[in-house]
Amino acid sequence: MTTAEQTEFLSGGLRPHECRSCGTCVLVKKNSIQHTSIQWTSRPAETCPVFADADGPSALLDTCPKLADSIGDAVREGSLAVADG
Repeated sequence: MTTAEQTEFLSGGLRPHECRSCGTCVLVKKNSIQHTSIQWTSRPAETCPVFADADGPSALLDTCPKLADSIGDAVREGSLAVADG
């Protein structure tokens, strides 16, 4: 059973973010500089070219490096805040 605290940690603070490379929209929360929570709002292999071009099952990819760069840019620009400051 999920507690309210677990639900808040997992989904609270998620914000839409559009990848600057391909336009795929995901939900993102930066819990710290090192930790990023990403929830895909679509099937990655259908909307992200990096996942679509994977040499094996796309589920084996950690994330898309272009999406990670896009999220990093948003943090540096201040349009995506880091939860711990």
